[in-house]
Amino acid sequence: MAREVISSGNELSALAAVDCGCKFFSGYPITPSSEVMHECSVLLPEVGGKFIQMEDEIAGICAALGASMSGVKSMTATSGPGMSLKAEQIGLGFIAEVPLVIVNVMRGGPSTGLPTRVSQADIGQAKYPTHGDYASITLCAGSLEECYTQTVRAFNLAETYMTPVFVLLDETIGHMHGKAVLPDLEEVQASVVKRAEFTGNPKDYKPYKAEMNKPAVLNPFFKGYRYHVTGLHHGETGFPTEDAAACQFNIERLVGKINNVAKQENGLDNLPDYEEFMLNDAEVCIISYGSISRGAKEAVMKLRNDGIKAGLFRPITLWPSPEKKLKEIGERFKKIFVTELNMGQYLEEIQRVTKRDDFKTLHKANGRPIAPIEMVAKVKEMF
Repeated sequence: MAREVISSGNELSALAAVDCGCKFFSGYPITPSSEVMHECSVLLPEVGGKFIQMEDEIAGICAALGASMSGVKSMTATSGPGMSLKAEQIGLGFIAEVPLVIVNVMRGGPSTGLPTRVSQADIGQAKYPTHGDYASITLCAGSLEECYTQTVRAFNLAETYMTPVFVLLDETIGHMHGKAVLPDLEEVQASVVKRAEFTGNPKDYKPYKAEMNKPAVLNPFFKGYRYHVTGLHHGETGFPTEDAAACQFNIERLVGKINNVAKQENGLDNLPDYEEFMLNDAEVCIISYGSISRGAKEAVMKLRNDGIKAGLFRPITLWPSPEKKLKEIGERFKKIFVTELNMGQYLEEIQRVTKRDDFKTLHKANGRPIAPIEMVAKVKEMF
């Protein structure tokens, strides 16, 4: 049976982590994500897990990566400035192929920006949070329930593809407090992905001997399987190499195990990468995501009451973007309205995929939400 709880988005993300087997959290408090950390400090000891507040954001992700290398599901949480500080070690997670869930509760930026205000200004950063070539997975919650379900999904994707996975909340949805209907705990636990392990002779173990589009197989430390972990380009056993062919193959594999797999029929998993709301008979498509998609749904209903058939397309997996569906949207609708709490970061992706730049837009970067009535007014200008 489904569970009904009264909670906030931040707290639900922490609950999801514990429910799907996370046993380690390390981080540093930062507005507006601190409640994720606080809730983990309460919940993890109850299930035999470990929580530690580190001295700064860099140490927070370092400890979480170390715990993951030992075979423990691990998470850290932060906001935009913390993501900037974690950037170097996020790169280590990508190249060493260490699974980790990173929750980013977005606030206004750049720099310290607007700590207590809402924003969606970390969308571009979530695609490329560090230097180098790689592909990232970013999920964006649009409801209290999704703060829970997308965190569970993030752990499964991290363990499947051996990579850091980002969950984007924002100040509004992170601090929103209300009733949420969650999946049954047994259903969640039955869906949990177990990290692949090598079970052969330790002498034959080569963790990075992976085929194209496939992840490495990193057995937990301290279990008798020896290998090297480095941020340098490396060969099959993890030791550094500058062999040109090996380096090229490895980068193509790191990118391909995310981007190429995402383009296959079932994508990264069997879960939806997007939501369609009243699009079947729509004459205008609104594109939004995260917390303001809630207001966009209200705008759709107001527009329909006024005789304009509007519908909503909401990306859930932002990166890799749902290219096939975005392309279909671009071909189907003459009128498309894009609204975000930034200066157009996801708009650039929509333009790239649809090869169009004739959209009506509404963007805010002042820390204030976008009201449904503002969306309605802008859409009406299109008619």
